[in-house]
Amino acid sequence: ATCLVAWDYYRNFPDLPEADGHISAEERKRIQEARSAVHLRAANVVKQALMKNGGIYIKLGQHISAMQYILPAEWCSTMQSLQDQNTASPVAEIDQVIQGDLGQSISDLFSEFDSKPIGVASLAQVHRAVLRETGQEVAVKVQHPMVRTYSDIDIATVSVMLEFVHSVFPEFQFMWLGTEMRESLPRELDFRTDKANAEQVEWNFSSRADIPLSVPRMVQATERVLVMEYVHGRRCDDLDFLKQHGINPAAVSREIGRVFAEMTFVHGFLHCDPHPGNLFVRPQNPAQTSHGHNFDLVLLDHGLYRHLSSRFRYEYAEMWYALMRGDKDQIVFWSNKLSGTSLYRLFSTILTGHSWETISEKNLTATTTPAQFDIDFLRKDQPDLLQQITEVLASVPPVLRLVLKTNDLLRMVDQKLFADQPSAVQEHAQLKSWLRTSHYCLLAIRDARAADIGHNYSRRGPISAFLRVSYLLKNWLGYWVYDSAISIYSALLTLEDMFIRWRRIII
Repeated sequence: ATCLVAWDYYRNFPDLPEADGHISAEERKRIQEARSAVHLRAANVVKQALMKNGGIYIKLGQHISAMQYILPAEWCSTMQSLQDQNTASPVAEIDQVIQGDLGQSISDLFSEFDSKPIGVASLAQVHRAVLRETGQEVAVKVQHPMVRTYSDIDIATVSVMLEFVHSVFPEFQFMWLGTEMRESLPRELDFRTDKANAEQVEWNFSSRADIPLSVPRMVQATERVLVMEYVHGRRCDDLDFLKQHGINPAAVSREIGRVFAEMTFVHGFLHCDPHPGNLFVRPQNPAQTSHGHNFDLVLLDHGLYRHLSSRFRYEYAEMWYALMRGDKDQIVFWSNKLSGTSLYRLFSTILTGHSWETISEKNLTATTTPAQFDIDFLRKDQPDLLQQITEVLASVPPVLRLVLKTNDLLRMVDQKLFADQPSAVQEHAQLKSWLRTSHYCLLAIRDARAADIGHNYSRRGPISAFLRVSYLLKNWLGYWVYDSAISIYSALLTLEDMFIRWRRIII
């Protein structure tokens, strides 16, 4: 498949002249259609090969589907279906895995065990069951039998494949994909990591009763088997289910945003695979909850997390805050600190999903255009764009690449949640997303600066104490002024959304 794709690109992929090149609009359109056809053909060939090999290769395809900031739309949309198209292992093989890890068969452990899995992923599948000993309804996550056996060989094969593509197309420097798989997969293949991560994130949010986050309780974990609380709910992007239970998609979007902003800027412990299949909504009676919402947001699949250092969180917050203000000097400074390159315009575009013109004109928090990263559109003016993108991604820390992937997945979730909303509400959703990010950036910057003030003026004595209190007060007041303005603006947008929906109902 790799050779076929490389040959197709070599023979049939036409160059696209620069925007000011001497070429008619019709000819440019013809070239773009020819390029799109090659992208689509190649993506389908690779997809079929990944599906045939299964396991880790499906995981690679799922990773590709989230790389909208790198790959053409044809590749990402083609690979999207791999999120839900995985082959289930037979129950007899699942029983062997359970016996091997838990020492007992399915019939010994469970009084009920649904033979048809409720979910099948690239590395494992999940079955509903009832514990024989306690009668508790549980979900049993079991690793596909052969995944671990061939994981090292598969990772090596992917690395060789990427090296081959690089030898044919030197501008494609995606060898870091192999490195990332070597780092992430051993953790994801040990379900004890799932259990530990789930318990950690539950602890992190234990003091936030106002956030409707729920993490399934973990019952038992081995390397290949995880038994956990069964969750009654549906994917967060199931709009019919949300409507049936009177759940506002905008509220779901807001709470997802809050959860991941808390993880990124406050806790520094980030779930890096937030596709809709890992974000469930469970209806609730708001009178019986501490958070007051009529739903719980249930976070699933805790295999892929990353720790974000306090220094990274501060620099990342400063970068976002500079982007919100359109402060070019600060964008250049913090972009270089984070990405290690001078390509601050491209890095800013990848991070926000918006053009440099929107950012530099200080319109990021005023734009109502949905965030997106259309690589072919950008290549009209920058023929060497892919080479620049690979340079950026080869330079940034591995943790930042996963943060970028997480951002893109969250954008896709938002787009699905607001798919059937009035256009004005969709526009406001984009604005409120930026405002929410601004709030958490300000919070992270405030706390980091407060820590620096406490360290710099830690000596005893009245002068040091006076300076410490003065600077802390100035720091807090600066945060309060900006954050209050953000809160008021967000509240006004919410009121306008309510009016729009009310008018839509009565008309």
